[in-house]
Amino acid sequence: MRFPTVGDIATLSVTAIADTATLQEAIDRIVDCEHRNIVVTNGNDFSVLNVLDIVKFQNQHYDLSTTLSELHLPKVLTIKKHKNILETLDLITQSNFICVLNPDNSLYGLVSHSDIIENIDPATLMENYRLKDFFKIGREVQTVTQDEITLNVLNKMAESNIDNVIIINDMKPIGILTTKDVMKLMKSKANVMLPIQYYMVSPVNTVENSVTIKKALEFIKEKHYQRVVVINEKGFFAGVVKQSELIALTYSNWAAMMQEYQEELSEINTLLENKNKEYEHLASTDSLTGLYNRYKFTELFVSSYETMTQREATMSLIMLDIDFFKKVNDTYGHDVGDKVLVQISHAMLRILRNVDIVARWGGEEFVMLLPTANLDNATLLAKKIRKEIANLTIDIAGHVTVSLGVTTVKIGDTLESVLKRADDALYLAKNNGRNCSKVID
Repeated sequence: MRFPTVGDIATLSVTAIADTATLQEAIDRIVDCEHRNIVVTNGNDFSVLNVLDIVKFQNQHYDLSTTLSELHLPKVLTIKKHKNILETLDLITQSNFICVLNPDNSLYGLVSHSDIIENIDPATLMENYRLKDFFKIGREVQTVTQDEITLNVLNKMAESNIDNVIIINDMKPIGILTTKDVMKLMKSKANVMLPIQYYMVSPVNTVENSVTIKKALEFIKEKHYQRVVVINEKGFFAGVVKQSELIALTYSNWAAMMQEYQEELSEINTLLENKNKEYEHLASTDSLTGLYNRYKFTELFVSSYETMTQREATMSLIMLDIDFFKKVNDTYGHDVGDKVLVQISHAMLRILRNVDIVARWGGEEFVMLLPTANLDNATLLAKKIRKEIANLTIDIAGHVTVSLGVTTVKIGDTLESVLKRADDALYLAKNNGRNCSKVID
């Protein structure tokens, strides 16, 4: 059995433009060709200008007569078209695109996640594992309400460098906006001051987190999507799984398939060895909230503590408990209680920084690890989180409050000793009337 070459799977309908052209010329070319990106060439160097880049440059009020060379676009990786697809898999994790070159180094085409997924036979992939076994809400997932102004949504996409936004109503996905849709807005010169509900694609095609990886791959191939929107058994939004993540999940099954093909086996084993650590704990999240679970948090604490000691940095920890949560469950039922847990999880993620780590510790209790944050910074974050949650309106439950305990991580600490101080601080907060945060250094 032979894997296809990069040239076999590359997309050849690629639009290219020299870096001496202007930003306006690039925009016109993208719109005319109805593409979402364009390859920018400079001799043997290649870059990709995409829709999100254009939105970002427009927000920064770049003059449209600016040449592409002045934009300093990052170079993309290149690979010769005769190379094996396995080498592409190794490179694609570093970039969304790879430029495929002819032997003379001229541009042949582009390889993307989409090209790879379309050349994988789902019948040979995972049939026993389900999305919920691996699924994890990525920080790059962005959700908004249907009343959000379209311009604000475009700005969020550009600032966060994400290629899609999910529109949520009552915790359920009702629409989606991708870079493909942004291109249509640009082409039609749409009024971006209108709410996003006027331009979102609705309804959203979703899959439940109980489906197998094989079914998810079939769904993506059938719909020609770049991602799949995932809901839980109650229809609530769970997150988005990208093609690249599904590709990663196929590696282990490919290894079994290659046992009889020794020439290919050595190549796939190299890839598996490199990727094993990255994907071995994909099933390390809480199934309801999508946050890390105890196991993963414990693992991340150890690595963060080592980094802290090596760099002589600071680190803090916050423990959060929902006030009177049992009363919420007893009064309104566990379905409403689940909504409270999910919305509080989202509220924490909105306030916390990208480097921070948050986990559902158990029941209504959560822990947050804050690398590089001193006690003052952690205390400020705790106050912001408390206020954010207090201002939430959660369906039938209305408003809920939380109590928080804050402490620092010291040299010589164990996770148990840090949690003990945070728990003692949390106890003080509860004894102080709840809906507040307390600190124990």
